[in-house]
Amino acid sequence: MSAQVINGKEITGAYRAQIKEDVAKLAQQGVQPGLAVIIVGEDPASQVYVRNKAKACEEAGMYSEVHRLEAGVSEKEVLALIEKLNQSPKIHGILVQSPLPKHISEDKVVEAIAVEKDADCFHPVNVGNLMIGKEGPAPCTPAGVIAILKHIGVELAGKHAVVIGRSNIVGKPMAILLLREHATVTICHSKTANMAEITSQADILIAAVGKPRMIRKEHVKPGAIVIDVGINRLDTGKLAGDVDFDDVLDTASYITPVPGCVGPMTITILLKNTLDAASRSLKAQVNG
Repeated sequence: MSAQVINGKEITGAYRAQIKEDVAKLAQQGVQPGLAVIIVGEDPASQVYVRNKAKACEEAGMYSEVHRLEAGVSEKEVLALIEKLNQSPKIHGILVQSPLPKHISEDKVVEAIAVEKDADCFHPVNVGNLMIGKEGPAPCTPAGVIAILKHIGVELAGKHAVVIGRSNIVGKPMAILLLREHATVTICHSKTANMAEITSQADILIAAVGKPRMIRKEHVKPGAIVIDVGINRLDTGKLAGDVDFDDVLDTASYITPVPGCVGPMTITILLKNTLDAASRSLKAQVNG
């Protein structure tokens, strides 16, 4: 039996319709959520992401700013722009598109963003809050994956979830969010021995490793839910996930396509984080 291909368009549409409604409600109270994106250099994939983010903001009724900087811009200038956005009452979420040129420190840039405007949940304070379960933004891609799983009606409590990859952006926070939902979590990575033995025990398999079509049917337990976070450009110019979609299709019960599912949900959570930050700033004004 062939797996059900998860309809990313339908899930994203449902979430964004709700966000649009909430943005309109907040606007009635005099606050329009605003997102600022900074992009340094001409990375083609980053250009596409930034365009998609700006378009999604517009469709949701949010205010959006895109700051395009030359690759040779100094670190000092980038930090000065972040400080300006930290002070701007129109901006509730700030995102700096990676990768950054070598001469600009990612850590300095992330730490320069005001904690309450960190739309990506990269700031060490927000990462700490995530770890201990305090209120704050959720990391966009992992939170998008949880939203997808909930939308298709998966009861996460008690399930064995295996995450392949241990990056700070996806792998580690993904494990934390799954633990919050009471799943039993295993993390595999490049040094894991007998990976297929471990992954084939997973009820939910999440691939975030950045290697095209690495996960094949021997990695998948029959009936498992497979979420493919990877997005890799092949030599042909085509996009492929970390999962060999055709090979796994008859083994999994559900599978996400690449592109068109986790990517759009990541942007959706970015909008939600910006909306939530705007709501919190309104609350602070009222209580302040």
